[in-house]
Amino acid sequence: MDPGAGARKERPKPREPAARLEKAKQRSAQQELKQRQRAEIYALNRVMTELEQQQFDSFCKQMQESGE
Repeated sequence: MDPGAGARKERPKPREPAARLEKAKQRSAQQELKQRQRAEIYALNRVMTELEQQQFDSFCKQMQESGE
């Protein structure tokens, strides 16, 4: 019975794609952040593994020298 009732329902629709686009941008940014963090973690893990190996080699060398 209210002639303006139909018009009110149509107004949110143009905003809806903008909201979807914004949400998609947020998801994309979050995904990029996760990928960057994952790459950094792998790089740090590699460096720490190499350092641990160097320290172990040094320890083994010290133990051999003190045993001789």
